[in-house]
Amino acid sequence: MINITPDIVIYEKELTFEFVRSSGPGGQNVNKVSSAVQLRFDVRASTGIPVDVKNRLKTLAGRRLTEDGILIIKADRFRKQEQNRQDAMGRLVRLLRTATVKPKKRVKTRPTKAAKERKLAAKKQRGRLKKLRQKITTGE
Repeated sequence: MINITPDIVIYEKELTFEFVRSSGPGGQNVNKVSSAVQLRFDVRASTGIPVDVKNRLKTLAGRRLTEDGILIIKADRFRKQEQNRQDAMGRLVRLLRTATVKPKKRVKTRPTKAAKERKLAAKKQRGRLKKLRQKITTGE
């Protein structure tokens, strides 16, 4: 059982780990050992996550979430399989905790009268500056 928040819990049986060969440098070790981890978590089937958190998780996860609702996290930062497994689980927990935070509702505001006047004054000053750059025509 993994505690995300005091009221949100996911069970380890909902997580699937697949060990694959890591990419990148590492010499013979990278060619022989399957140390990279692909953590799969079925978001749709999870019973411990509320619907609003699932919706926010969908936007946060981006390409890591498949069309079937499975979240895939690949961890290959370390050379040891167990470290990569812990890294993947930590990243999943951080992602879920981020999804639990409700975004603040935006309060519409209007510019003050002074701000409008400053904006107009700046525009007039800019216009005067541009007018000074024009060619001077003589009255002939």
